[in-house]
Amino acid sequence: MKIGIFGLGYVGLTAAACLTKSGHEIVGFDVSEQKLATVMAGKSPISEPGLEELIATAVADGKLTCFSAIENRLADCDMAIVCVGTPSAPDGSHNMSYIAEVSRQIATAVDKDRSRPLTVVYRSTIRPGTLEELVYPIFRRVMGDKVGVIELVYNPEFLRESSAIKDYFSPPKIVIGTHDGKPNKNMDIVNEGLDAPVFYVGYREAEFTKFVDNTFHALKVAFANEVGRVCVRLGISATKVHEIFISDTKLNISPYYMRPGGAFGGSCLPKDVRALQYIAGDVGASAHVVDSLIRSNEAHKHFLFEMCVKDLAEGARVLMLGVSFKKDSDDLRESPNIDLARKFLQGGYKLSILDPFVEPKNLLGQNLGYSFQHLPDLGELLIDQQTAEATEFDLVVDTSARSKGLALKTKRKIDIGALA
Repeated sequence: MKIGIFGLGYVGLTAAACLTKSGHEIVGFDVSEQKLATVMAGKSPISEPGLEELIATAVADGKLTCFSAIENRLADCDMAIVCVGTPSAPDGSHNMSYIAEVSRQIATAVDKDRSRPLTVVYRSTIRPGTLEELVYPIFRRVMGDKVGVIELVYNPEFLRESSAIKDYFSPPKIVIGTHDGKPNKNMDIVNEGLDAPVFYVGYREAEFTKFVDNTFHALKVAFANEVGRVCVRLGISATKVHEIFISDTKLNISPYYMRPGGAFGGSCLPKDVRALQYIAGDVGASAHVVDSLIRSNEAHKHFLFEMCVKDLAEGARVLMLGVSFKKDSDDLRESPNIDLARKFLQGGYKLSILDPFVEPKNLLGQNLGYSFQHLPDLGELLIDQQTAEATEFDLVVDTSARSKGLALKTKRKIDIGALA
């Protein structure tokens, strides 16, 4: 099939690359001319293992082209996939302006006399009811009685940064929301060959899936860290408690997100927890556990800082291994390591950061905006491996098992991925 993809961030670019590997032709759209130029040069504007190789092959084979304007480029497309951002608004709800604008642009660009329907698939995380109450009305207003040439689908993604390609081809599940909950031919073609349980449901069930998943993942991280803090205060080995807990796969379900360690962060969990808080309050359904997650996470960030600086003299030299929210990624959005770095600076410590995946000049969009707003001196703090190994530090803080293979000189080392 020929597929248009709107928004070439982590989700959109990964989908584009993987779909070309599956034999589809992709037309990508994004507002960033810099990002488009990078992709069309066969390179990846983001750090994701294996992604650049797929992009280079797709561009060289003519299976991936990118543009900033739609014009008539949807005329021979079978599908359009929307992967634009839905960042948090000040009240915690999702900012839906990008979704609304892209929907309007697609509706305007579609040939109203198409001989076959255009399947418009939304992968961005959106509030339940968005397709019915926001997206479809936009298409109907623009297209009038020709709106029937569009078939709307909601298909949430379950990609983890730094393992996105593997997750794309081996997803935990496939959830497809349609207006009647019945299968969609084009979606079956796109997902052909993927081995995962498939759920065809209504729009709202599909839209709510990511909220349930991401909020539960956030809950698991916060719960484990609360247990870990109690263990540290009582002189109990959090590592041993964790080992016992995850051995019970019958009742405790899964070990993922359950190890006491770093705070949760990134572009999904904090944003979607805040949005679910907003939704619960908006519909009058109190959700006190959800309400406590962000507060618990902030408390854990401060706890980690206190653990790091215990008995550490003011002005001590500190090296952080990793500032992105996850190893093998350059995503700084809501990274708890950004907050930890800021606390070290505010505490008067001499901070250096070693993170080979983060290059300030390559940061774009929300990633660039977040890092500049919360850690404007990032470029001056970053050092290379040679400098790190030649310097003696009072404290090395490993944010997520990033010290392997490094020969560092330090008086003390803390792995905040394990509280004990």
